[in-house]
Amino acid sequence: MKRVVTIWFSTLALVIACDVSSAAAQDVPGSKDHPLLSRMANFYISAYKESEFDSYRFIGADKKPSSVEGHKYYLEYRMTQGATEPGELKIRRNIQDALKTVGGDVVFDDNFNKATTIVLRKGGQETWVEVRSFNNFFRMTIVERKLMKQEVVANAQAMGNDIGSTGHVAIYGILFETGKSDIKPESDAAIAEIAKLLQADGALRLHVVGHTDNVGSLDANLKLSKNRADAVMQALVKTHGIAASRLSTFGNGPYAPVASNDNDEGRAKNRRVELVKQ
Repeated sequence: MKRVVTIWFSTLALVIACDVSSAAAQDVPGSKDHPLLSRMANFYISAYKESEFDSYRFIGADKKPSSVEGHKYYLEYRMTQGATEPGELKIRRNIQDALKTVGGDVVFDDNFNKATTIVLRKGGQETWVEVRSFNNFFRMTIVERKLMKQEVVANAQAMGNDIGSTGHVAIYGILFETGKSDIKPESDAAIAEIAKLLQADGALRLHVVGHTDNVGSLDANLKLSKNRADAVMQALVKTHGIAASRLSTFGNGPYAPVASNDNDEGRAKNRRVELVKQ
């Protein structure tokens, strides 16, 4: 009898050890980590839901809720029994840092409510991540939204008409990497049309003006908008042979919005390049 009892307790001890050391064994059926984020040590998925298309109201940079639609995930992670609590701030910072390394922007962070919103724009997709953290568990809501492809690019004639009637024209077909002045390849068509405009009128001289939304610091946005204007000018000069003397650049940052910065749609309109007749 004694031998049987000993074996039973040994087996129980082995099962407990496996549960503590292997978080995946406790994940709810059908759940999985999101491809962008590996889990923190000693946590398992206690709740999971995935929807092909749904919406969620994220808190953005303006501290107001904004509805985002797309492929939605809900994950809840709980700490395995006996593990040391990392603390809720460490959980939030850990996830923020992981997403920053792949280009994510922390647009909202609230120590009082223990919540953060991170946005990653990459590969034609915008991924929104909300984290609400506690000492021994945290919740993540993730929505993957496909960005609208720029299908229509104003041609040289339309640009010239606007410049002739108003003295300037906004170009929305020039896209940049998030937070950078690197021009995306899909911008080539719009830049080529600007070159055609300048080639058709040898006397035309332009200011290339960069604009941003109001997310981030003023100094950073002013610098970013100037760098983006410089990048467009360099593309016109180096790729299309436009004389540099016909162009000048300026960074206007967030100073001349054409829409409200209180929502994503407005901020997208404010992020633009304008051509202004000298």
